[in-house]
Amino acid sequence: MSSMIVLEGIGVQEWTYILVGLTFTLYIGIAIWSRANSTKDFYVDGGGVSPLANGMATAADWMSAASFISMAGIISFAGYDGAVYLMGWTGGYVLLALLLAPYLRKFGKFTVPDFIGDRYYSKTARLVAIFCALLVSFTYVAGQMRGVGIVFSRFLEVDINTGVIIGMFIVLFYAVLGGMKGITYTQVAQYCVLIFAFMVPAIFISIQMTGNPVPQLGFGSELADGSGTYLLDKLDGLSTELGFNAYTEGSKSMIDVFAITLALMVGTAGLPHVIVRFFTVKRVKDARKSAGIALLLIVILYTTAPAVAVFARTNMIETVSDKPYAGVPDWFKKWETTGLITFNDKNNDGHIQYLADDTANELVVDRDIMVLANPEIAKLPNWVIALVAAGGLAAALSTAAGLLLVISASVSHDLVKKIINPKISEKGELIAARLSAVGAVCVAGYFGINPPGFVAAVVALAFGLAAASFFPAIILGIFYKRMNKEGAIAGMVAGIVSMLLYMIKYKLGWFDETLPDQSEWWFGISPEGFGTVAMLLNFIVSISIMTLTPKPPKRVQNMVEKIRIPSGAGKATGH
Repeated sequence: MSSMIVLEGIGVQEWTYILVGLTFTLYIGIAIWSRANSTKDFYVDGGGVSPLANGMATAADWMSAASFISMAGIISFAGYDGAVYLMGWTGGYVLLALLLAPYLRKFGKFTVPDFIGDRYYSKTARLVAIFCALLVSFTYVAGQMRGVGIVFSRFLEVDINTGVIIGMFIVLFYAVLGGMKGITYTQVAQYCVLIFAFMVPAIFISIQMTGNPVPQLGFGSELADGSGTYLLDKLDGLSTELGFNAYTEGSKSMIDVFAITLALMVGTAGLPHVIVRFFTVKRVKDARKSAGIALLLIVILYTTAPAVAVFARTNMIETVSDKPYAGVPDWFKKWETTGLITFNDKNNDGHIQYLADDTANELVVDRDIMVLANPEIAKLPNWVIALVAAGGLAAALSTAAGLLLVISASVSHDLVKKIINPKISEKGELIAARLSAVGAVCVAGYFGINPPGFVAAVVALAFGLAAASFFPAIILGIFYKRMNKEGAIAGMVAGIVSMLLYMIKYKLGWFDETLPDQSEWWFGISPEGFGTVAMLLNFIVSISIMTLTPKPPKRVQNMVEKIRIPSGAGKATGH
């Protein structure tokens, strides 16, 4: 009994130090144990990871801070419209696992630029792919480092910049020392931490609000207060009373929903840090197995996120809307210090007016705090609140490590070894890989501390860039042996340039004094969905230029044929 009282007396900050300290010690210990001694260990862990371990590592690599922290927050504010992120990211992983991963694994190259450079027999194609890989990876990793800073600033009560620097040192240690070998087994541990951290509060709150311990069923159940009201009906009512759209009704146009979903799908299938995970297993069969395992592990979080969004949104509205500011709970005051939730008493009545009308609304809530603040709003035990902080850090750091390895490999393997100095020794290449990882961490940390305008839209931008640049080149490279270097290079340039220009104009507003209105969007498609248009442009340009230029060499056509035909197929068919 006395031990229970002692545990209850431990505060959130102390619990955070304990849980984050234990998990970080585990990550560092794994990095020391699995130190990489060769370039193959550093890039792909020697190609000897088991399908189960690779599946867990892939799931952790893929479920970034965007999945853990931001996705449920996006859904909690967008409601029905937020479903595009669920459909796009999950569908994208299926597309990658079934359509690309086995063939890329059979090709046997470490990186996407390596595949494109060899498949399109061109240093120029390799350079364009390196540029695209670096752009996508740096864009994505900047958001991860900022996520680390947010978690540290709230739960360890340090400055956001200090939090980013701490995260830089941790990820630098196990990424530079262990390479893919260290990252793989660290990500296995990080998956266990992040999924436990996501599910425990979801189960607690589901029981608390509906009496159902299964969150996926709970958010569609009746409330536990005996009123007979369904939770979603209650949230619809709360939303409409405040002037927002009903939570369960969408407001986006069908073409925009389709474009965003497809952009996220093909963007996921073109993400270099996820693709590289399929080179860490021994056989093509193992790549398929690990892809299936990863999908099952990912589904656990992705089917729970809509429930977490509903729980968080309902609790937040009931806790603060039209309540006296003087009596707000401690969690509100704590998050206020981070600047991610702000109250401006416009009518000086001392009450918080949370309304859809911007002229009367007095509360601004950053959607990224919804998952992290959810256990505090629901008054869960302190250890659960701290556990969510550890999970958020695990999600951000696991993806950051994978992205940093892509950046490192793109510089050391694709740029230094394949273009600048082909005669470099393995030891020299390993040193170059580690130095480029150090440089990448420093750049990522800089963007985490001084976020450029695109960090708020980092997910849409990174996925859109991957969709616009890599997806057509990879698909055509695998399934169309007539595809040549001229078409691939022109397509990648056209796709990534058009995506960048659209994002700069309509998301960042660099070409105008004010951000252009939605009515000016091309075809009514938002910047988040423009990756679909840029991808189609890539396909059109690639195929058009291809028809006007020579066929690829016979050896390249034979290589493509060999990639597509399963081993042993000739024996089975008698040829």
